Amino acid sequence: MAVGPILTLSGRGLPLRGDDVDTDRIMPARFLRAVSFDGLEQHVFEDDRATEPHHPFNDARYRGASVLIVNSNFGCGSSREHAPQGLARLGFHTIIGESFSEIFRGNAAILGVPCFAAPRAAIDELQRLVETSPDTVIEVDVRSGVVTAGLLRVTATLPQALGDAFVSGEWNPTAMLLADFDEVRRVAARQPYISGF
Repeated sequence: MAVGPILTLSGRGLPLRGDDVDTDRIMPARFLRAVSFDGLEQHVFEDDRATEPHHPFNDARYRGASVLIVNSNFGCGSSREHAPQGLARLGFHTIIGESFSEIFRGNAAILGVPCFAAPRAAIDELQRLVETSPDTVIEVDVRSGVVTAGLLRVTATLPQALGDAFVSGEWNPTAMLLADFDEVRRVAARQPYISGF
């Protein structure tokens, strides 16, 4: 598990239109039985893709995209971490949208996937640009929140604590804990409920 600063992100985009896209649509419940997250990328939006032939995730123009562009309240519903896991494993390393469920945004952050918020008009413009020019490279400066796509420039935001965590490299608490596990053992040894009574 690597921990390090995430300062800039770039890649082609995939525009996914629609408000209130919940985690059950992102990762259908029947795929939550797995012991690990391995293979979840195969099931992202599986039901939507089966019933909507023109779903953006079926569109070959967006194959290999790493920037997901969404609308409002993305990732709402249950708190399943399988949804951001599937997206991250599919290759998305940032999401830009109007707004996000707080739990989804937090689960994505722990995977190193920042979720930037921008006004509806800016998101619509970015989605239209990518729909008409799928090869457009989108660049995101994590410190400033500036998103650049061709001639389009959008200012997006992250919650301050998350922005600081990405810039400092302290966005993965599990990796940070494992990096100093000797200290964890020392603290555990002093606890009567662990070392005995």
